[in-house]
Amino acid sequence: MINILMIEDDPEFSLFLGEYLEKYNIKITNFQDPFLGLSSGVDKYDLLILDLTLPGMDGLEVCSEVVRKYDIPIIISSARSDTTDKVMGLQMGADYYLPKPYDPKEMYAVIQSLLRRIKKNSNPVLQSDFTYDKSSLQITFKEQDLDLTHAEYEVMLCLLRNKNAVVSREQIVESSESLSDSYSKSLDVIIGRLRTKLGDDSKNPRYLHSIRGLGYKISQ
Repeated sequence: MINILMIEDDPEFSLFLGEYLEKYNIKITNFQDPFLGLSSGVDKYDLLILDLTLPGMDGLEVCSEVVRKYDIPIIISSARSDTTDKVMGLQMGADYYLPKPYDPKEMYAVIQSLLRRIKKNSNPVLQSDFTYDKSSLQITFKEQDLDLTHAEYEVMLCLLRNKNAVVSREQIVESSESLSDSYSKSLDVIIGRLRTKLGDDSKNPRYLHSIRGLGYKISQ
């Protein structure tokens, strides 16, 4: 099943679209509140459908936030007809701008087109000694597949997406379905297991570094 995050303040519209797309094995989870949508675990969805006129936060701000933090295709679905909104949305990183009103068949076609394009281009991404392939949920280290639990995969993927940058515990937990508390020792245990699998020395690590008071980072 394809899982789509929708941030739309019209519940009747989201319900109507969701009932149509359900016929094609596509599930929509809608949030009227953009802040709730952003905190729902964006990267566990396959695609985002985003309205622009939202309570408390403009949709273009939401788009910018999502593009900055996540790798997910974005369809802007809006009744705002200003060309500036369309241009800004696409320049920020949205993949498509579909003005309302539209036939749900058109939305379905856009979703299929975007997901086909992503699948076609989902070659492994080289990260020096690491590669990761989101389509197969596999991370490779020095040309060998790492045997990772789901939680280890989520943590490693978050770090690789931000290579050479410090990632806070909160950011790691937010991006991982398997973790729920940044103060828990679970993350420390996972980091320890990852170091073992990378052959890293915790006192003098080559790859996986703890940055005291800040978080962790993967170095190349």
